[in-house]
Amino acid sequence: MRELYQRLQSLFVLGELTEQRANLFFITVEKDRLRPLITHLRDREGLRHLVLLTAVDWLEEGQFQLTYLLCDRLTRRDLGLRVMLDRANPVMESIHDLWPTAATYQRELREMFGIDFPGSPRLDEEFILEGWNTTPPYRRDFDTLEYARSQYAERAGRETRDPETHMRAQLYPESN
Repeated sequence: MRELYQRLQSLFVLGELTEQRANLFFITVEKDRLRPLITHLRDREGLRHLVLLTAVDWLEEGQFQLTYLLCDRLTRRDLGLRVMLDRANPVMESIHDLWPTAATYQRELREMFGIDFPGSPRLDEEFILEGWNTTPPYRRDFDTLEYARSQYAERAGRETRDPETHMRAQLYPESN
């Protein structure tokens, strides 16, 4: 993979290279440089399978990280491409025309994180969350407790316990 990275550096402006294990590397790429790189990897380097497209919310840094994981099945190597997006305006070019399955990932990321992929098919249709009209639930600033309190009535018999105390009592009843 290091040879591939060196080859790619002569063709593309690349960011940091991280080796996760012998056959899994990650490269950080600027968002406007992803498409030419990902097309090259698919068409010329044998990384033809899009394994997944996912996101991480770096709330404190004000960014989302998109990770595109590509696989070369013949050589059993995986390459992840990391792209950082501004959390205030998370927009990324769609790659559904390169891998049709990307449209499904992009729909999920739109609904769960609020990341937009203009031109991706059916992006504005409800996908998983029917009638959702608040902060996307995978964002770290989504308040699960506040949402539950506003959406669900209190029920008799429901109680809240401190998880640490509760688990200690369950696991070590003799110490109480």
